[in-house]
Amino acid sequence: MTVPGRRSSTFIRLLRSGFTDPSGAARLLDADALSAVRADPVLLDALGATADPDLALLGLVRLAEAQRPEELRVLLDTLVSAKPLRDRLLGVLGASEALGDHLARHPQDWQALVTYEAADLHPGLAEFERGLADAHDPVQLRVSYRRCLLSIAARDVCGTTDVQQVAAELADLATATLRAALRIASAAAPEDAARCRLAVIAMGKCGGNELNYVSDVDVIFVGDSPDGEDEGRALQAATRLASHLMRICSETTVEGAIWPVDANLRPEGRNGPLVRTLASHLAYYQRWAKTWEFQALLKARAVAGDETLGAEYIDAISPLVWQAAERENFVPDVQKMRRRVVDNIPAAQVDRELKLGPGGLRDVEFAVQLLQLVHGRTDATLHSGTTLDALHALAAGGYVGRADAAQLHDAYRFLRAMEHRIQLYRLRRTHLVPEDENDLRRLGRSMGLRTEPVAELNKAWRRHASVVRRLHEKIFYRPLLDAVAQLAPGEARLSPRAAGQRLEALGYADPAAALRHLEALASGVSRKAAIQRTLLPVMLGWFADSADPDAGLLNFRKVSDALGKTPWYLRLLRDEGAAAENLARVLSAGRLAPDLLMRAPEAVALLGDPEGLQPRTHEALEQEVLAAVNRAENAEAAVAAARGVRRRELFRTTAGDIIGSYGTEDNPAEEDHGALVDRVGSAVSDLTAATIAGALRAAVREQWGDTLPTRFAVIGVGRFGGHELAYGSDADVLFVHEPREGVDEQDAAKAAQAVVSEMRRLLQLPSADPPLLIDADLRPEGRSGPLVRTLPSYAAYYRRWSLTWESQALLRAATVAGDQELGSRFIDLIDPLRYPVEGLGDDAVREIRRLKARMESERLPRGADPTLHTKLGRGGLSDVEWTVQLMQMRHAWAEPGLRTTRTREALAASHAAGLIPTEEAQILDEAWVLATRVRNAVMLVRGRAGDTFPSEARELAAVGRYLGYAEGTAGDMLEDYRRITRRARAVVDELFYGS
Repeated sequence: MTVPGRRSSTFIRLLRSGFTDPSGAARLLDADALSAVRADPVLLDALGATADPDLALLGLVRLAEAQRPEELRVLLDTLVSAKPLRDRLLGVLGASEALGDHLARHPQDWQALVTYEAADLHPGLAEFERGLADAHDPVQLRVSYRRCLLSIAARDVCGTTDVQQVAAELADLATATLRAALRIASAAAPEDAARCRLAVIAMGKCGGNELNYVSDVDVIFVGDSPDGEDEGRALQAATRLASHLMRICSETTVEGAIWPVDANLRPEGRNGPLVRTLASHLAYYQRWAKTWEFQALLKARAVAGDETLGAEYIDAISPLVWQAAERENFVPDVQKMRRRVVDNIPAAQVDRELKLGPGGLRDVEFAVQLLQLVHGRTDATLHSGTTLDALHALAAGGYVGRADAAQLHDAYRFLRAMEHRIQLYRLRRTHLVPEDENDLRRLGRSMGLRTEPVAELNKAWRRHASVVRRLHEKIFYRPLLDAVAQLAPGEARLSPRAAGQRLEALGYADPAAALRHLEALASGVSRKAAIQRTLLPVMLGWFADSADPDAGLLNFRKVSDALGKTPWYLRLLRDEGAAAENLARVLSAGRLAPDLLMRAPEAVALLGDPEGLQPRTHEALEQEVLAAVNRAENAEAAVAAARGVRRRELFRTTAGDIIGSYGTEDNPAEEDHGALVDRVGSAVSDLTAATIAGALRAAVREQWGDTLPTRFAVIGVGRFGGHELAYGSDADVLFVHEPREGVDEQDAAKAAQAVVSEMRRLLQLPSADPPLLIDADLRPEGRSGPLVRTLPSYAAYYRRWSLTWESQALLRAATVAGDQELGSRFIDLIDPLRYPVEGLGDDAVREIRRLKARMESERLPRGADPTLHTKLGRGGLSDVEWTVQLMQMRHAWAEPGLRTTRTREALAASHAAGLIPTEEAQILDEAWVLATRVRNAVMLVRGRAGDTFPSEARELAAVGRYLGYAEGTAGDMLEDYRRITRRARAVVDELFYGS
C-alpha cells in the first residue's frame, strides 16, 4: 500500500466505510496478523457495518496477534467464510472495548461465537449454568461469566435478540452466577453449608428478569436451620455463606469484578442482619415495612440456594405485596414517591440522565409499579416483575389505554437499548448519555442509525423522553375518563371499583365524588367533552400534586360549568401551554384564589397571558378604578365597580403568588422569597389604595359633585403605609382635611366627616367580594378622637399630647389617596416626630421596650403557641418590626436611608449604615419574610386571615406546599419555622432589649 494512488483509494474507501481515522485504520490493516485477509472486500464491508469500525479493527488486530499461528489460520478462515461468526465477532468488537480487552486476554473465547444452533440463539438458565460449571474459584468464574456475556452481546448487537430478551438473558446469567458463587462458597465452607438452609432472593432488575449489562444485583437472603440444628448457629453459618457469596461476585481480582451484590433492600437496610429467618422477615413486613419496600418486593424472585425455602418466602410475601394499597399510609407514601427525586443529580447531568432524568426509565417503571400495586390486589394477571410484561397486562385489563401503553412500550425499549449500548462499551455502570461526539456516533450507529447517527440519536432520544414525560401522568388518569365516558364499545376499561381505587391511591379523598365530576366533564360526544378528555388526564395529575386534589377537581368543574359555553375557555386551556397548568395550581392551592375566580370566571384569561400574572402599577389601577366610578350611575354602583376591579386584581396577585411559590413544569418555584413577599405586599397595598381612591371619588361625587368643600387626603399607616399589606390585612388609615378658601371651618369639618362615613359605608356594603375594612384607630386619641382632623389640629395634638408609641406608629405613614399636596404637608409635619433630631432619649427607649414587653404578655391569644404565632410570637413580625423601628427612631435623623416606611428597606439601610451586622440582618430578614409568607399562605389556603399555622392536616399540608415542603413534611416545616424565629429572637434580645 505504498503506491500513492492506491493509498488514496484505500483512504477514501475506509472513509466511506465509516472509519473516522482512515490513516490509522490503514496502518492496522497492514499488520502482519491480518496479511491473509487484508485485501478481502468482505472483511472491510463487515467492519464498516459495525458501530465503530475503528474500534472493531483494533480489537480484531489485538485478537489476531494473540493467536498461535495454527489458531490464527482457523480464526481468519472462519472469519472470512462464516458470516454469522463474522457479524457476531466484529459486531462485539465494534461495540465493546471491554469485551475486546477480554478477547485479547483470552484469545480462545472467540470460539464461543462460532456455534449457531437453536439453543445458542436463545439460551436459558440451564445453558448459562453449563457455561459456568467448570468455574471453581472467583477468577475462573469471572472468565466464564465474560465468555457467556460475550455470546449475549453478540446476539444483541446483531439483532438476533431484542432488548427484552437481552435483559432476560442477562438476568438468567446473573442467576446462574449467583448459584455458581454459592456453590464455590459452600465448597470453601462445607460445615457451614451443612449447618444451614440458605435461599437467595433476587430483587430489582434481576428479580424482574430485566437486568442491564452492568448493574448492582439486589438480593435478600433468607436462612433457616435444618432439622435438629440450633437456629442461632444456623443463621451465623448462613451469614458467613452469604457474605462469601457477595465477595465472590463483588471483589476485584486480576480479571476484574463481575458486579456488586447489594443486600441493602433487606429489612432495616444496612442496619439489619444480613440473613433472617422467614418468620423474622414476615414480622418486619407486617409491622414496620414502608410502601416503597412492598414496591421493591414486586420483583422478588427466588434464584439460588434452598428452592423450598425460597418458594416459601415468595408465597408468604406475595399477599403482603398485593395488600399494600390497603395500608393506612399508602396514599401519602405514594404522593411522596410520585414526586421526582432529581435533587441528587448534579445540575450538569440532569439532561443526560437516561434513568432518573425527566422522561427517563424510572418514570415508566414507577408508573407501571404503582398501577400494579393499586390494581393487583384484585387482578392476579398484573403480578409480574417484568416492566414490559406488566405494562402489557395493564393494557389488556383496561388499566392503561392501549395507545398510551404502545407508546410507552416503544419508548421504554428504545431507552433500555440506549442504556445497554452505553454500558456495553466499557462494561461500566452508568446511565449518562455521553457528551463526546465519537461516543455519540458509536452509540447512534449501534442503534441502527447510520445516515447522521448523532443527530438522529439525539432526535429519537428526545422524542421518546418527551413521550414518557407526557404519558407518565396521563396513564394514571386517561383510563378513568374512559371508564366514565364509555365511548368505545368493546374496549377493556376500568370498573367503577378499580377507578375509585386508583383515585384514592393518587390522593383523592372522595373517589366517588371525583368520578361524578369526571363524568359530568367528559361524558358525551360534544366538542367540549372531547377537549375535556384531552385536558383532564394532565389536569388530574396536577391536582394530585397538591395537598387537596378533590378541591382542585371540584373547582375545575365549577369554572368549566361557568365558562363551558364560551368559545375561548377550553381553547385557551388546550392551546396556551401554561394556562392549563397555571389553572390547576390555582384551583388546588386553597380557597381564596378559587373563590375570587368563581365570582369572575372570565379572569381565567389572565392565566394564559405571559404578562397576565404581573401586578399592575398603582397609576394604572387608580386610573381604571376612577374611570369605572365615573361611569357609574350612583355611589353604590361606583363602589361595586371599584370592588370588581379589586376582585380581579386580587385574583391576579394570588394566582401569581401561588404559581411563583409552587413553580410549574417549565418554570421552577421562585427562589427569592423576599422578592415574592415584596411583590404581594406592594400589589395588595396599591390595589387597596386605588379602591379607597375610588370610594372617595364616589362619596364626593354623590353629594358634592366634582369638588368637596374641603381638601381631603387619606394617609396609610401600619402595613398599608409600608406597602406590606397581606391578603387579609385591614387598611389602617388617618384622615386629614383642609377647608377650601372661603369655606367655613365647621362646614368643612362636617363635609370631611360625612365623606369618611360614606366611604366606610360604601366599602362595607354586603357583597360577595372580599371585604375591605378601614381602621382609623391609630388616629390621635384613638376611638375617642375625631375621625378626621385638619393639619393644625394634628400639629397641636402631636405638640402637646403625643406619646412615643404614636411617633413610632407614624414611621409607616404615607399618602395613599386624595389630595397629594395636602398629604405631603402632613408627612412634612410628622417627620420631626418620627425621626427626632439626635434620636430618642433613654426614657423614650425604655418606654418602647416596656410597651413591647407588655404587648408580648397581654396580646398573645390565650392558648396560642408563642413559637408559632407569626405576628406576636417569638421572632415573629412584631419582634423584627419593633427592632427595625427602634433603629429608625434612634438614627434616621442622621441616616437618610432609614427614612422609609418599608420594613425590609429599613433593615437593609440599618445594615448598610453599620447599625446591624450582616449575619444578624440576614437572620431578621429571613424570619420576617417567612412569617409574612406563612400569613399569606394561611389566607390563601383557608380563605380567611390567621396568624398561626392551621391545625387541620390538609390545610397544614397546603401551607407546606406553598412554602416549598413536600407532602408529609409538615413537621419539618414547623421545626424550620421554630428554628428560624428562635434565631431571630436572639438577635431581637440583643439589638432591641440590649440583653
